[in-house]
Amino acid sequence: MSFRPKNSEVTGFQLALLRQVPKNRYISAEEVRQKLSQGGIERSLRTIQRNLDQLSEQFDIERDMRTKPYGYKWKVNAKGIDLPILSEQQSLVLILAEQHLKHLLPANIMQSMKPFFEHAHRQLEQDSNQSKKLARQWLSDKIASTPTSMPLIPAKINTEVFNAVSIALYQNHWLKIEYRNQHNRISKSNVMPLAIAQQGATTYLIVRYEGYENNRLLALHRIQKAECSTMTFNRPNDFNLTDYLDSGYLGFGTTGNKVRLTFSISQSAGFHLTETPLSKDQKILEQSEEHYRIQATVAENDMLDWWIRRFGEDIWDIEKNVI
Repeated sequence: MSFRPKNSEVTGFQLALLRQVPKNRYISAEEVRQKLSQGGIERSLRTIQRNLDQLSEQFDIERDMRTKPYGYKWKVNAKGIDLPILSEQQSLVLILAEQHLKHLLPANIMQSMKPFFEHAHRQLEQDSNQSKKLARQWLSDKIASTPTSMPLIPAKINTEVFNAVSIALYQNHWLKIEYRNQHNRISKSNVMPLAIAQQGATTYLIVRYEGYENNRLLALHRIQKAECSTMTFNRPNDFNLTDYLDSGYLGFGTTGNKVRLTFSISQSAGFHLTETPLSKDQKILEQSEEHYRIQATVAENDMLDWWIRRFGEDIWDIEKNVI
């Protein structure tokens, strides 16, 4: 008995194909196959060729049959398949997101967002000469996103792993994984995926191992294999992502404690804390032309210690009281 995909799957696949067909040049079926593969869609070259031929008969797609492999592109006046029209504000937000995420997400995951980013760029470059001028100013001179620390190239995440993790996380299914730790040892486990969190250039999967009740952080790029199980689980009532993050568990080593941190800091080094506080309950206990005395409730972890050390002699009289 042969497998026949559902109509919804066929429609979704054909929409993905249509989004890959450009307007200004021909693209081959092999190029389309590679682009889809980068976005996590795997199909044979023959399947892609057959569907492109069918779509070229139903849509305004021009097929270049002069040489093989055939090329495909939208006809000159064709509207193509486009995303909903974005406003200038929505386009701005998407372009800012693109600039920020390009240093954080692996290339194969960024690829899946490419049609949205391209649409935002096109939206700011369309219509009148005045509109194009404003768009160029907007993109080149009016917006920017820069990292607050040295940007790192993110580790590559296996596309099949990311797909399996995403499905299991969304549907509350157990996940079968092979995980390579920092000592290069590989272990096989069944885990309950609870959340995905990103810190800098690393994406983490928060899980519970089968038979345990504590939460663990797994670097997504270290998962060598992942299979979404057919077995479902009830999401634990005692897990809340906001509380988990507030507890400082992404601050590397942590005691799980909250501390009331009190310290003095020179005005030149600490002025930014008057605008971007450490916590919602931060208080400025003293203020002079030379320094601030600040108190805030924060998580006790390695990141806190590193943050304090970076100020050197500009920070002193540090007190930590466990709450």
